[in-house]
Amino acid sequence: MIPHVEDRIRALPDRPGIYVFRDGGGKPLYVGKAKSLRRRAAHYLRQQVDPRLRAMAAEAAEVESVVTDTEAEALLLENNWIKRHRPRYNVLLRDDKTYPYLKLTLQEEYPRLAFTRRVAEDGAAYFGPFLPGGLARRAIKLVQKLFQVRVCHIAIDGSLPRPCLYHDMHRCLGPCVSGLTSREAYGEAVEQARLFLAGRNDELLRRLKREMEAAAAALEFERAARLRDALREVEGISQRRKLSSVQGEDVDVYGYHLAGGNAAVVILVMRGGQVLDRRELFWEGEGDVEPQRLLSELLPQVYERTPFLPKEVHLPVPIDDAEVVEQWLSQRKGERVYLRFPARGAKAGRVGLAMRNAQLAFRRRFRGHQEHVAGAEALARHLELPERPRRIEGLDVSHVQGTETVASLVVWEEGRMRKGDYRTFNVRGLAGGDDFAALHQAVSRRYRGLLDEDALLPDLVLIDGGRGQLNAALAGLAELGIEEVPVVALAKREEALYLAGRPEPLRLARRDPGLKILQQVRDEAHRFAVSRHRRRRGREALISKLDQLAGVGVRRRRLLLQRFGSLAGVRAASREDLQGLLGPALGASVYQQLREGMEVESPAQDPP
Repeated sequence: MIPHVEDRIRALPDRPGIYVFRDGGGKPLYVGKAKSLRRRAAHYLRQQVDPRLRAMAAEAAEVESVVTDTEAEALLLENNWIKRHRPRYNVLLRDDKTYPYLKLTLQEEYPRLAFTRRVAEDGAAYFGPFLPGGLARRAIKLVQKLFQVRVCHIAIDGSLPRPCLYHDMHRCLGPCVSGLTSREAYGEAVEQARLFLAGRNDELLRRLKREMEAAAAALEFERAARLRDALREVEGISQRRKLSSVQGEDVDVYGYHLAGGNAAVVILVMRGGQVLDRRELFWEGEGDVEPQRLLSELLPQVYERTPFLPKEVHLPVPIDDAEVVEQWLSQRKGERVYLRFPARGAKAGRVGLAMRNAQLAFRRRFRGHQEHVAGAEALARHLELPERPRRIEGLDVSHVQGTETVASLVVWEEGRMRKGDYRTFNVRGLAGGDDFAALHQAVSRRYRGLLDEDALLPDLVLIDGGRGQLNAALAGLAELGIEEVPVVALAKREEALYLAGRPEPLRLARRDPGLKILQQVRDEAHRFAVSRHRRRRGREALISKLDQLAGVGVRRRRLLLQRFGSLAGVRAASREDLQGLLGPALGASVYQQLREGMEVESPAQDPP
């Protein structure tokens, strides 16, 4: 650790808060919480810290802090920072399974409630996950019944002549029709729905009671009666929740498995004494993490959004700051939540079951991890690379008889295809069928862009083809002054590898794990190139045929596509349909052109 960072640690205040280690570029490496910032951060000055955090401290170039009033506030702030900045050395687990959430679109003027399986930073409020998933659909119906919040997707401007059936069923206040409700009344209903979905029923009951009394005093008896019914329904739900906690256990049981810097966590969700669901979370980390720290950082991530908090949380090991986490969970639930660490009896047996489930989930999730590591190490040996490749970029070219040439780029990283990093290049200005020139152009454009952005280059570039394609790619890189990136070409059929400076191709055993990685990347690059080529060819073919219609410009072509969907749909349209859309004269002209004066080609065959 550099002296500047040590001095900043010693200068931290003796107050609750969070501390943030940053690298030389200012990016957060690690975020931690503390009852005393000075005492907790001073821990990193000693040698007892675990190897993962010792490596983080050695990399740190700066440390800063944010002071809070309480430890619970520090816990929540730490969780928010971890989610927003995703520091490399923090534990940020993810679900492989997508669980249902409810989304309240607070960013809209008249918010709506929607079912979703994806949480985004879009200004909406999210509630969940709902376990089991059927609870989400039931919650939507209950919110409609109690608070009449809309669930439709239409734009709300009050211009519709009449509301839909939901308004007649008293399931929506009808903001789509002017005069049925006010912005203030709808906003109050949305706020009540938000409190209900967040599990803050005590606060909701107080608001409903005040609103009911105000409506009765204003002689709005029908509205007061609806509020009374909603009040009773929410009271009944709150009472049923309390009874279920008395009659049966509401417990979340945790198990974990750690190995090789990776982690799997399983949560057995028990409600009313029954195991209703099982949730799996995974982490691919920077070095090994202690179980206590893993679970301590995980709990706020799990319970930050969901209103379905258990009465007890059973953990296999004691965690750091257990009292603070317990206090925060109790505040979220509105009643006492207990963290338990059972060592014997039935509760310990359930924790053991969760631990065995976590071990199985780990094997299932990371089974391919060792395989891809072995394959990458084999590639390093075969290609004489300084270390095993972690990122491979594959390129291929697709065209039909030299037209509509498209080059594709796909990315393999640490055993996975990174589809968000895929790119395509429309190759232009070349003679038909020149694959070598197309590859040269694609390579030049790709890696010039990376150089301009000062981005990291891949560990290996794979070209679909033979010696000619390899030389074209090498020439493109040489023109950019890139010589440190190894390039290999993989020919189909023979599955031979062509390398720079090696006159004869390299042939690996068919079952070689390194060859399997290259085949995976090559085949994915070919698939992606063909799919994008087909899309481009189909789009341009469609536009070109409609462009041949006399009197049809961009606006009318768009109308035809919106109305009939495709060129085949336009050709199948009747004279009356075309005249109704384009007018009597132009509609009749287009109808005549499509049947007499225009030759329509059959769809092109897929490229080989």
